[in-house]
Amino acid sequence: MSKKPRILNTTTVAKSRLFHIEALDLEFSNGTRTRYERLRSATRGTVLIVPLLDENTVLLVREYAAGTERYELGFPKGRIETDEPLLEAANRELMEEVGCGATRLEHITSLTLAPGFLGHTTEVVLAQDLYLKRLEGDEPEEPEVVPWARDEIDRLWRSGECSEARTLAALFIINEHLNGR
Repeated sequence: MSKKPRILNTTTVAKSRLFHIEALDLEFSNGTRTRYERLRSATRGTVLIVPLLDENTVLLVREYAAGTERYELGFPKGRIETDEPLLEAANRELMEEVGCGATRLEHITSLTLAPGFLGHTTEVVLAQDLYLKRLEGDEPEEPEVVPWARDEIDRLWRSGECSEARTLAALFIINEHLNGR
């Protein structure tokens, strides 16, 4: 593959509290010039936590998803605050959404969605050795916590209750990680 295109200019097209849209004028190594648009996160990024209740059970949350206009099952997640260490953000979000903290937190991987136009990264964290502790979060209603057998990834996506690619990918990756030990 050729070298990366050169960014000639970046312009903000629109901005909101959480996102901004940028236009990039690019020049490729073959001389072709074009304009791309990308959606950038206005925050540092997000963390997605895979809480392991026991060796075979993860905890999902059911909460309203404005993008699909329905309740969805997924792993707890949230934004990483400015200057907040990743694992502290993971534990905070876990306490806010699940009502548990974890004594063992491990960063597993980083995931992107639609990297061709979405400049956003989600950090996947495995949370083990859970203990009860609830923090008040920013959710408008308390999420429902749903235990799920971690080897039933097929049942999760077939149920129609989980369409989020990050949750399905994270469960697959965690299963591979734990089974590889």
